[in-house]
Amino acid sequence: MASQAVEVEKKYDVGPDAEVPALADIPGVARMGEPHVDTLEAVYFDTAGHTLAARDITLRRRTGGVDAGWHLKLTAEGARSGARSGARSGDRAGGASGVSGSEPRRRRELHAPLGQPGVVPDSLLAHVLAYLRGEDAAPVVRLETRRTTYPLYGADGVHLADLADDRVSAELLGAAEPDGEAQPDRDTRTRQWREWELELVHGSPDLFPAAAEILAAAGARPAKHGSKLAKVLALPAGEPGAADGPTSPGKKGPVSDLLTAYLGAQIREILALDPGVRREEPEAVHDLRSATRRARSALAAYRRLYSPVAGRRLRDELKWLGSVLGSPRDAEVMLARLRGHTAELPPGLASAVKGRLDDELGNRLNKGYRKLQKALLSERYFRLLDDLEAFRDHPPVRPEGAAPARKAAGKLVAKAAKRLQRAASTAKRARRGADHETALHDVRKDAKRLRHVAESVAPVHGKRAAKIAKAAHRQQQVLGDFHDSVVARDLLAKLAAAPDLPETVASAYVTLHTRQVQLAADAEAGYRKERKKSRKRLQRGVI
Repeated sequence: MASQAVEVEKKYDVGPDAEVPALADIPGVARMGEPHVDTLEAVYFDTAGHTLAARDITLRRRTGGVDAGWHLKLTAEGARSGARSGARSGDRAGGASGVSGSEPRRRRELHAPLGQPGVVPDSLLAHVLAYLRGEDAAPVVRLETRRTTYPLYGADGVHLADLADDRVSAELLGAAEPDGEAQPDRDTRTRQWREWELELVHGSPDLFPAAAEILAAAGARPAKHGSKLAKVLALPAGEPGAADGPTSPGKKGPVSDLLTAYLGAQIREILALDPGVRREEPEAVHDLRSATRRARSALAAYRRLYSPVAGRRLRDELKWLGSVLGSPRDAEVMLARLRGHTAELPPGLASAVKGRLDDELGNRLNKGYRKLQKALLSERYFRLLDDLEAFRDHPPVRPEGAAPARKAAGKLVAKAAKRLQRAASTAKRARRGADHETALHDVRKDAKRLRHVAESVAPVHGKRAAKIAKAAHRQQQVLGDFHDSVVARDLLAKLAAAPDLPETVASAYVTLHTRQVQLAADAEAGYRKERKKSRKRLQRGVI
């Protein structure tokens, strides 16, 4: 298991003869501790095309200093833990994407032991496989840094931050080339420079503007690159989210921007959740499945605004991924559900029933996870990620997609709401039994689509869209309970029909089966109540 933290820092370009100023004069800093010197050597791993660095991701193995080992740095928005806001770290590596000269950088940093020099630890590799997409990560840059660190303390003795004065020597390795040049000579493969880096330890981000005047007077300027690695590779600076399409579509902008922004958010979720699924973390499969469904729902709802071929292919592939994710997730949900109900049986009987359920559903769960792990390493999955990003970056918009967002988005929500109403009417007319249960399952799927469409138009319809999404979600949830009860009922009927089953165990299955039948009836009643409650809201729409 890799340890992790969130670093908050700001880098400065300085000349070779610049003198470190009196840092205790920074407002809020009471004193400067004794400086200490480290010699650091770091080897950075990436593809020949700098796939990771272009995404502001760095992977390195570093020796020297207090945190020697393997380090992986990711954008901080993907952090899902309560890591401290400042990590002891060495040379700041990474692409320039998301770099701003006036704002400190926040990045999630994961550590693993040194291990073998050329073998990336599995605990870190799991976090970048969705970006590497079948390519190997090999050494691309070696950095040698002579670092002098000046600790800064507050009046109460709290270690606020560190100023690192780095003198750097960099060398390109292997096939790495600066700025796309072919066969660079020795001079272009090596660089030396000096830089300062102010990184928080336990201090507030207010320290950065407080230090600005003093550092500027000493000759420091906000760094042109976000990291040492970006400087070596001469990666261009970028604005946050520039590669993700529009993030805040305007009411007067084209309706196609709504899908691009919503799809971009789901792509970010998929990439952020991918490592957790590989590591079988709790709820990771559920969350990734939800992001996959959101993307598919939005593509379906907006399909008439785009070239049909590209959209249909993406929807089909997202359906495949959702199915692969659904196998272990459904077994996981059913196992937790029936374990809870089994615990209500008499102790001896509960143990016997639990063992049979664990065998049946445990096998399904393990089989589903094995299939899922194989799928996440497949060319098909990596191609899907490529295609999603290509659609986001270069959407095949038809003329209809240029319509003003507000009005066109309202029509999309109204269409999804009418689809849900038709499904509800069909379910109401369906005969009791399998047909009725299938019809209610269709209602659930259409409620889910309406919810996702309403979410996607929230940038232009605000609270009204949020209320419709909430109403659709309530219907989806209660029908989800209904569906789970039906599936559990059918599974229990199958287990109860097994030959040579002890009478007491068969009786227990009947008890559990009866419980599921009642829960399904309760859920259906709850759905009718939610439908009645939300009918006027859905009829009004967002306009």
